[in-house]
Amino acid sequence: FALQITGVILLAVGVWGKLTLGTYISLIAENSTNAPYVLIGTGTTIIVFGLFGCFATCRGSPWMLKLYAMFLSLVFLAELVAGISGFVFRHEIKDTFLRTYTEAIQNYNKNDERSHAVDNVQESLSCCGIQSYTNWSTSPYFFKHGIPTSCCMNSSDCNTQDLRNMTVAATKVNQKGCYDLVTSFMETNMGIIAGVAFGIAFSQV
Repeated sequence: FALQITGVILLAVGVWGKLTLGTYISLIAENSTNAPYVLIGTGTTIIVFGLFGCFATCRGSPWMLKLYAMFLSLVFLAELVAGISGFVFRHEIKDTFLRTYTEAIQNYNKNDERSHAVDNVQESLSCCGIQSYTNWSTSPYFFKHGIPTSCCMNSSDCNTQDLRNMTVAATKVNQKGCYDLVTSFMETNMGIIAGVAFGIAFSQV
């Protein structure tokens, strides 16, 4: 029963991590961490095999209990992988985000998945560009359409003509860049995921 509670916790944290950080993880790196997926899979497996453990205990079957013990060892290793992955990725964020976000801005077209991720980040964190909105001035998208509307403080008070003019746009878009906000947000939340994974693993030991 106690093991199944840990399974539910891992499953909940994994789903929360995927929903909360999915956009940021996909934007920051192509070969990003799979920690949320590992937790979702491990949590689901624990819940299912927890029932097997109860059955094995009730039957008092030696081979079933040995199989269950082997399963617990694999679960422990999976949780360690998720925890280590979370901590390693947490410290790689600043090194990779500047490069990948700069590339995303340079290749922004408003239509592909990475462009949607950029828009989601700028809207959800009320930020614009890397260090500031002026980073958009070097993007090919800017010369045709101006700064993306996802940077606007008030979407009803933003139009393409204003966003093509850096002087006017300065009064229409969010001034703060996304770099510090995203790295801080990711480090905090990946730290939570890694901490939960390690905590659950050692509580199971």
